[in-house]
Amino acid sequence: MCGRYASTLPPEMMVELFKLLKSVDILPRFNIAPTQPIVAIWEQEGQREARFARWGFVPGWVKDPREFPLLVNARAESMADKPAFRDRVKHGRCIVPASGYYEWHTGADKKKQPYYITRADGQPMALAGLYSTWMGPNGEEIDSVATITVAANPQLSVIHDRMPAILMDEQQQDDWLNVREIRAQKAAQMALPLEDGVLKFHPVSTRVNSARDDDPGLIEPVSLPEAGDEAPRPRARKVAGGGGQMDLF
Repeated sequence: MCGRYASTLPPEMMVELFKLLKSVDILPRFNIAPTQPIVAIWEQEGQREARFARWGFVPGWVKDPREFPLLVNARAESMADKPAFRDRVKHGRCIVPASGYYEWHTGADKKKQPYYITRADGQPMALAGLYSTWMGPNGEEIDSVATITVAANPQLSVIHDRMPAILMDEQQQDDWLNVREIRAQKAAQMALPLEDGVLKFHPVSTRVNSARDDDPGLIEPVSLPEAGDEAPRPRARKVAGGGGQMDLF
């Protein structure tokens, strides 16, 4: 995932799909960017709630969020060892509902072509995430979220070497949110690349590059120029590992 996604689920559908006690007042979004408020779902005292949170994780021990680096993602391979995330893997797991997400393929000419990626069956996505609540010295609170990424499967690696961890069924979602009974080690085993064919993708307009644009036209497919023109078609490449925690997917 490359730092942008869409969420167009009606509130009543979100309540039904994610077993919420009540709906949240949200509008369709087609270009959600880091630092913006997003809807995330987590459990407190056994009850599942949808909350607005900042997309950009702030650990509770941070003194001043304004001086802390932007943590949009947590890599599944190392999140249990990172000081910013390891406690939240145990106690602060959440779901970020999405309709699809954007990823950018960098061509040989270094130009970037955005793609919109969705489930092949047309169902909404449940992105695995971690949340934290930062409390300031004057009683102020900031809920924040990082989405979890994994190595891309062969199908998606033609675009990028990372992809979000997606919880595909109801049982996975229940277990991920159940921090009371499901330990971090078992939960981490759910953060894996999906099989080829589960997702599909198509190229979209470069208008998505600007977070100011937010309309249905952003997710519509566009035709790529022929080889030799400005936007090359993606070619298969080796899936890379490692990298820093601050990579945008």
